[in-house]
Formats: sequence, structure tokens, C-alpha cells
Amino acid sequence: MSTKPKLAVLAVLVMVIVLTAMADSTMQPLPASAPTGEFSAERALGHLREFATEPRPVGSPAGDRARDYLAGKLRAEGLQVEVQRAVGARPASGLATFGQVDNVVAKLPGTDPTGTVLIAAHYDSAAMGPGASDDGTAVAAMIETVRALRAGTGPRNDVVLLMSDGEEDGVLGAEAFVRRHPLGRGGGVLLNWEARGVRGPSLMFETSRNNARLVEMFAGAVPAPRGDSSMVELYRLLPNNTDFTPLTRAGFTGMNFAYIRGSSLYHTAGDSIANLDPGSLQHHGSNMLAMTRALGGTDLRTLTSDHDVTYFRAFGVMITYPDTAVLPLAVLALLAVIALVVYGRARRLLTLPRLAVATVSAVLPLVVSVVLAQGLWELLVGLRPAYDTMGGLLHRPLAFEGSIAALSAFAVLCWYLSLRRRLGPVALAAGGLFWLAGLGALCAWFAPGAAFLFTLPALTGALGALAALVTGAPAWVRVAATTLGPVTAGALLPSLAWNVFDGMGLALGGVGALVLALFWLGVSPLAEPLKPSRAVPLTAAVLALVLVGVGLVTDGFDAGRPGRTHLAYVMDADTRAARWVSADPEPAEWTRRYVTGRDVTALPPGYARGSLWTGPAPAITADGPRVAVSAYDGTTLRMRVTAGRGARSVTLRLDRPITWAGVSAGRFGQANVPVTGERAGTWPGEIRFRGIPAQGVQVTVRLTPAEQVRVIAISETDGLSRVPGFVPRPGELVAATREDGDLVAITRGYTLRPGSRDEGAR
Repeated sequence: MSTKPKLAVLAVLVMVIVLTAMADSTMQPLPASAPTGEFSAERALGHLREFATEPRPVGSPAGDRARDYLAGKLRAEGLQVEVQRAVGARPASGLATFGQVDNVVAKLPGTDPTGTVLIAAHYDSAAMGPGASDDGTAVAAMIETVRALRAGTGPRNDVVLLMSDGEEDGVLGAEAFVRRHPLGRGGGVLLNWEARGVRGPSLMFETSRNNARLVEMFAGAVPAPRGDSSMVELYRLLPNNTDFTPLTRAGFTGMNFAYIRGSSLYHTAGDSIANLDPGSLQHHGSNMLAMTRALGGTDLRTLTSDHDVTYFRAFGVMITYPDTAVLPLAVLALLAVIALVVYGRARRLLTLPRLAVATVSAVLPLVVSVVLAQGLWELLVGLRPAYDTMGGLLHRPLAFEGSIAALSAFAVLCWYLSLRRRLGPVALAAGGLFWLAGLGALCAWFAPGAAFLFTLPALTGALGALAALVTGAPAWVRVAATTLGPVTAGALLPSLAWNVFDGMGLALGGVGALVLALFWLGVSPLAEPLKPSRAVPLTAAVLALVLVGVGLVTDGFDAGRPGRTHLAYVMDADTRAARWVSADPEPAEWTRRYVTGRDVTALPPGYARGSLWTGPAPAITADGPRVAVSAYDGTTLRMRVTAGRGARSVTLRLDRPITWAGVSAGRFGQANVPVTGERAGTWPGEIRFRGIPAQGVQVTVRLTPAEQVRVIAISETDGLSRVPGFVPRPGELVAATREDGDLVAITRGYTLRPGSRDEGAR
């Protein structure tokens, strides 16, 4: 094969990958002068600047200001608006979380409703940053969407807007909405909007079950549909959740949208308007407006379906097919690979023993790729310990991701070249295709929406290889047939790897490396016409090292791309002993002003969990939390809990497990909200109340019987500036994403025995 066809084959494969990446770009933001019926990112940014310039966690003054602004804007658009004040609750193993939330609920009545279209996003942010993207853009987009809707013909169906509170602390607002609000129990079609970064296309990454009609509408209605059904399957396996989870559990069907690039700034001070890509806001809003119009004018009763669909975008086209086709396609891919084997054996191009060795040995480059990627991460953390605090989500990871791609290529090429002469190229190609076809069959059974990623490259790869072997056509035709499978793999798998890197970071880089290794197995049929020499894997290894060096040079920390550090202030109100605390593996120079060693003996009981750095701190004047016991009989504990002046939250740690469904909490004068569905099994049992009212809350706990219980109450106030001697972080550092950071925590301990009342013994 001459040099020109070789270069042409490589050019086609590279072009496919590049065009696929370009197809995932965001939209061009529209100016404020855009027509009134269109969504304008610039108009939406005007709203964002009014409420997303400071952190607004649940119960904060900034959250109250955001609530009032948003409710006022919706009222100005003529909607029916109410603020739902309620207590939300979330169970977890060993933990019960409560919070007083203020949901903004607005309704635009339809002209002839067949149901409700619910648009949902949360207006609270993490305590560490202003949450311009998470989830300010979606909330601002809701206001602009309503304005555009009102500029045209009114929708047929009722449109309800839920701007929820307390999402960051456990989807508390959405839980309260579906439990207490009539509109939350009525069902309908849900469009939920999120962000896990500051840029990138708006991806439809999650759906309710039986999504066929919804996906059909999405693909036909929005101007730039992005996302695929593999994201749906992956997200269903993860422990993460958003407001989408409680809303769909309550009976809504729907879709969940987010953009995820630039995730190193997620839940930090860097999630700001300055770092937001207006194109991502435009994409979010254009999709929101298009879907609201489509659903608003549709008979929602016709959107029911009895199956899911596979959906993905390739070569600029959204492709869908029903789940009933998933298993037949997977079987067809396996049969095509088997046909390739049968024909190859008949032509004496392979033997079954050689095929078996090729197939079994193909696990080696997969495992080696994962090991190399994880080893690379350990090397990076060793060279730059600050990476550990980033959770693998680096600011400029592209060079490191390229290094992982090169390492995966190195592993697969070493496997291929070391066995090529012994086993033959057809056996190696078939062995790699068997892995893809086998994974496609496995996914068809357990995760049907993801099967296309492996089934289609295996099917086209096997058919293309058969065509190349069978036909007597010219060489360029045979090369084109051989390219069919690799082109399909190039259109699907690198994009998946990129999304995995964006979502999971380099700390779990082995997952992306596994996807890339499967991609290289899928393109291995090209190895024969390209005839790579042993210098090629060596080149890949050298390229990987060079890219690591490039990454270390380009991914430094500065004010625009800061590092992270964790710091908190803890004082025992009983002894007035105070300590600085940091959970950083290797504290930054600024952090070492406050922490000097790992002595945790001076920390309050129950607080010293995990590996911590500590240092002496001055005592401050603070009310601290108070626990007043109204009844305790050894198993049931009823108490009134206050956090003290200025505190936003309180945490209770108990030294005994909490029994099944054994916690309830609420505001005085109202019925307590119970936590159900989880059994506590860890020490200490923990209860949190976010956004605690000044007058406190009432808490009831059922415990395993014992002679006494030790309760540690911790009040939490945002910010460290009130501590004498505190110097703010330099510009190249921001608060880490740990929820117990940048807090003044005041603790008070209680030992309670049956019959105890009031505050009990210390």
C-alpha cells in the first residue's frame, strides 16, 4: 500500500473524530436585540447578574434576595406566583438531612390544558461559590423563556415553573414540593435543568423510563439536540441525583439537561459569570424554549410509551431506534464477527486456537491501559500534590487526556505487533471485534441504551472486513471497506471518552482509558493496511511523556484557574478550646499559616473523623448551639435545637445508631417531617438541619435502647472572617468543595440519660 492511501485512511479517521467533537460545540449567543419571540443569552445574563454574584446556600440572606428577585420577575410577567415555605427531608445511611426551603412556584395557565409542563431548576448554590452555572443559568433562562412565551400565542397546556431551594443539600426543595404542594402531586411532563461545569453543549443526559415519545419530540423540536442514551444508562448507575429524581419518583415523566465542561470550577468560587460561556446559556435556553413550546402545544396524553429508545448523534444527524432493536442488533453483530471467523478459517487466514489466543489476550491491553492511566494520575499527584484536592477535575486537562489516549494506543499496538506474525492480522482483528460485540451483547441485556457504542462498531467492522476479504475489487475499495468499522468507532467512542473525562476527571482516568483502548481495538483492522512498525508504539509512548510535560507546564494555578484548599474553624463551647482544621492531604502554603500538624486530640468528641491537619486558634464570642430535651425514655429522644445567632445550620452527632425511620424534624407549631426508607448503620448517627430558623426546630429521634446517649451539637456559620487573625486566601486559591469548609463550627456536648430534661448534663 502506497503512502498516499495510508495518509488518506488516517485523514478520514482523524476527520471523523474532529467533526464529531466539533458537532458537540455550543450555540452562538444571541444579543438583547434578538426578536422578542427568540431566546437571548444576553437578556438572560441581565437577570443572572442580579442574583448570581454571591453564594446563596439554603437559609442565607443572599438566597432570600434571590428568591425575592425571581418571584418578582415572574409576577411581572403575569404569572401566578407563590413561595412555598416548607421543610424538606432526605435520608441516607447514618444521616438524616432536613432543611427549611423557600420554593418559588409559578404557573402560566394553558388555554385548553391536557396536562402540566413542569420546568424545574434550583436557585440555591453551593456555599463555596456564586453558582452562576449551577444552577443560575437555568433559573435565568426560565425567566427569559417565560418572556418569550408571553410574546407569542399562549400555550395550550399549563406551564409550571419550579425554582427550588435546597437542592445542593439533598434535593430538599423538590422533596418538599412533591410531598406538600398540589402541583407536585399532579404529575405531568418535566424538563429539569442543571450544570456540572461552566461551558459545553446542553446535553440531554437523563430521562424517565419509557422515553420513546419524549426523545422523538426532543430530536424534532430543539435546534441543536445533544446527548445520547448511553448517558442515561450511566447516570442510572451512579449515586448522584438532582431534582429530577424526587420529581420523577412522584409521577412526572421527563428529561434532564446539563452542560458539563469546565468542571474544575464546579462548586467553587470559579463558578462565576466571568467564567460562564454565554453559548452554553444560549444552548440551555434555546432548548428550554423549544421544548416548552412543543410540549405546551401538544396533547400530553399522547406522549405515553411502553419502551425506551436508543438515541445518539452521528455525522450531524440524531439517530434513534427502539429498544426492541437493541438485542437483534447485538446478535447480528456477534453473527457478523462469527461470519468473519468462518470465512477467515475457510481461507486459512486464521485458526480457532489462534482466534482464542487473540480474543483472550485482548484483555491485556485493556487492563494495561487502565493501569497506565491510574498510574499517570498517581504520578501527577506525586509531582503536584495540589491536584489531589481537585478531585481529578483539572483546569487544563487536555494534554493529560491526550497522554492517556497515547498510552492506550501504546498498549494496543504492543499487543497487536507482538502477536501479529504468530496469530495473523485476521485473528487479531476478529479478537478485538469479539470484545466489542460481546460488550454490546452485555449492554443489550443490562444497559440497552449504551449497547450502540459497541454493537455498531463491531457490526460495521466485521461487515467491512468481510467485504474487504471477499471482494475482488481494487485495493482502494478494500481499504475503504476496512475503514468502515474504524470510522464508526471514531464517531462514537472518543466522544464517550471525552464525556467520561469531563464527568469523572483524571482521578478515575482508567474509565476513559478503557473506552479509548476499546476504540483502538475497534480500529485495529487498519493496522494491516497501514503496516505499522515497532517504532509506532514507541512513538506513542514518547508522545504520552511529551504530553505529560506539556500538561504540567500549561496547567499551573493562577487567579483565573485557582487551586483549592480546605479550612474550617472549630471551637468547643464548653471548654472554649479552638482549633483550625484542614482535610487537605498536603496543605498549601497559605493553609499552613493555620495548621501545623496532625494532632486531633484537642478537637471536640465526634469531630475528628478522617485524616486531618490542625493548629491552634483563638477563641471567639459565639452563642453556639443549644439542645433542650423535652423527653427521653431510653429509646425516644425529643428535643428543641437552636443554632445560635447568625448560624445557618446545625448538625447533631449521636453515638448510637438511629433505628429504621426513626428521625423527624420540623418548625415549632407544625407537624414534624419524618425521614423514611433508610436504616442508619454507622457511628455516629447524624442529623443535619440546613437553613435553621432563629427560634430553632424540634427533633425526635428513635434510638437503640441504652443507659445513655452522647449528643454533640455543632452550629455552622458561613465564612471565617470573624475569627481574629484570619487572612483571606490569595487569588490563586479558593475554598475546596468539602461542605464542612469555610465554616465557623461551634460545638457543645450533652450526655443524656432516661428521664433527662432541659439541657442535660455536659
